[in-house]
Amino acid sequence: MKRRLAGVVFADTSYFYALLDPGDVNHADARRLAEEVADQQLTVATTLPVIYETVTLLRYRAGHRAACRWEEMLLPSLRVVEVGAERHAQALALFLRLGRDSCLSLWDALSFLVVREDLGDVPCLAFDREFRRLGLQLLV
Repeated sequence: MKRRLAGVVFADTSYFYALLDPGDVNHADARRLAEEVADQQLTVATTLPVIYETVTLLRYRAGHRAACRWEEMLLPSLRVVEVGAERHAQALALFLRLGRDSCLSLWDALSFLVVREDLGDVPCLAFDREFRRLGLQLLV
């Protein structure tokens, strides 16, 4: 039985990279999720920091051409959530509070706040353990 999702999902770098790298341990799951998103015509939301992180990771692991191709192909279909100075300050405070005892990055802290506060706790396309540890719903 297929699960039905409504509206919007949030995508993290771990999902985007796994989707693009056939050698990634999560590649098959990422492809399955991408098909589910397409079949259900879901809106994929993300932030500019996730886009920057993905492009940078692709640049260093797969080359400049791969990074540019990803941005050209996928970026037009994404809903980019605008994040202001207040949300960045909240993410920094969360990172300072929780980051010492975990692998939480500043961008993960920001993504957590966007998912919880700005998107109403939507499911996440992510393979990041910190997302799960923070209590976000992962679609794996």
